[in-house]
Amino acid sequence: MNTYDTIIIGGGPSGMMAAISSATYGQRTLLIDKNRKLGKKLAGTGGGRCNVTNCGPLEDVIAGIPGNGRFLYSVFSQFDNQDIIRFFEDRGVKLKEEDHGRMFPTTDKSMTIIQCLVDEMIKFGVTIATQTEVVSVKRPEDRFIVKTKDQTFEAERLIVTTGGKSYPSTGSTGFGHDIARHFKLEVTPMEAAESPLMTDFPHKRLQGISLDDVTLSYEKHIITHDLLFTHFGLSGPAAQRISSFVSGGETIYLDVLPNHSKQDLEALLDENREKSLKNTLKTILPERLAEFYCDGLPEKGKQLTHKERDHLLERLKQLPIPVTGKMSLPKSFVTKGGVDLTEINPKTLESKKVPGLHFAGEVLDINGHTGGFNITAALCTGWVAGSLHY
Repeated sequence: MNTYDTIIIGGGPSGMMAAISSATYGQRTLLIDKNRKLGKKLAGTGGGRCNVTNCGPLEDVIAGIPGNGRFLYSVFSQFDNQDIIRFFEDRGVKLKEEDHGRMFPTTDKSMTIIQCLVDEMIKFGVTIATQTEVVSVKRPEDRFIVKTKDQTFEAERLIVTTGGKSYPSTGSTGFGHDIARHFKLEVTPMEAAESPLMTDFPHKRLQGISLDDVTLSYEKHIITHDLLFTHFGLSGPAAQRISSFVSGGETIYLDVLPNHSKQDLEALLDENREKSLKNTLKTILPERLAEFYCDGLPEKGKQLTHKERDHLLERLKQLPIPVTGKMSLPKSFVTKGGVDLTEINPKTLESKKVPGLHFAGEVLDINGHTGGFNITAALCTGWVAGSLHY
């Protein structure tokens, strides 16, 4: 029997950070991952550049985690986004800020972040077992027994950091939720979050058009970010963020010019009454989108009736887009749902029912927007789960 103080299942950002935290507290620590390399999903984030955190103020970070972000106040009081930045920069990894507070390594390579975490684990003596799949977890008395196909490990503490159920090819198959259920913990229903949207809309005509900082709204939810028209509907951060609040059958509204008021646009049309309507709109919109908005309208601005003009202004500021669905969970960026937070101590991330059993990262019922928020939650919960709380 291989004996450790702490065993961690899952080698993503939360698992690696939990291992580092545990080892810095002097714990004999084992990290188990079934993939050949650690951080498989992390390697693909941010287009392969790794959007490692967001540098915004704490309230903005909480707001960027619409799925139970407030649960993280106790976690962030111990380790927050600024601690993440210091963690990497203190270890020689320089970060840079891009739009919307997104932080990337200056190398623009995810492997820079992954290698830093691996180096730190090695430095503190963490035992790393890759290509090792856990087949069962039990707790016959006061120790956890973790079995793989050919080995058995035991420890007083077990930290589950297996991720959600999005992108199962990276290893996120929901095994951590099975562990939770085995120990009689509740798991909330899971669905896709941060998902591209399928819409009832002229996709092919607008396919490939990207827009910066447009606004999508649904009921009280208002998202301003970048948007991409695709062959199936909408993608990009704006669509992915609003996807947390829709599932199909709703109508969302697009404001392609949130920095222009309706009065501004009226003035623009007045000033260019003698010109082609399409050419006027081309000064503020991509050409194909300008043509789309001109469908069925007279050639020149001065030929617009009051009704046509009002309708055009309304569509520019509030274009209705019926949502028919969103990408399946395996094709979505983030899992909404997971281990029920009422089961978890917010200060330690330990199960309230099972002493020594901790959960961190996306296996929990916590989901954030793209833009560094999910990795922030993963790294911070990983650190706190790995810490010893005296």
